[in-house]
Amino acid sequence: MSDRPFKVLGIQQIAVSGPDKHRLRTLWVDTLGLEFSGTYQSVSENVDEDIAVVGSGPLKVEVDLMQPLDPDKKPRVQSPPLNHVGLWIDDLKTAVSWLQTRGVRIAPGGIRKGASGFDICFIHPKADEEFPIGGEGVLIELVQAPSEVREAFERLA
Repeated sequence: MSDRPFKVLGIQQIAVSGPDKHRLRTLWVDTLGLEFSGTYQSVSENVDEDIAVVGSGPLKVEVDLMQPLDPDKKPRVQSPPLNHVGLWIDDLKTAVSWLQTRGVRIAPGGIRKGASGFDICFIHPKADEEFPIGGEGVLIELVQAPSEVREAFERLA
């Protein structure tokens, strides 16, 4: 048995990126048939994205189709092309605290509101001396699951 005081419930999103989100949209929305859901822009995050979804209700998964606002500025959202993976977490504050005590490196910014309005934080893609566990090259977003998502996953368990 694990002493982990939180659960990873499922995939909340994946974020794919490139120099042109319209080419991504051609594949994911026009060709594969995901539903276009909206857009998001952030100068501080250097991102212009279209949001597509697969599934419905509390178990839907977002596919964020990202391009940089300025390809020469950081963060370089277009590299790597699989920008990040988002995971639904049943208790984000407890998870972050516990993960840090286990040596997991949390990216600067800590817990904050994300583009979808949920509390989020990121596991840094690289470990360091102080925190020897990182995403091994993958940025991992931890997303506080709202009650309807937690309940949906509990029903399926």
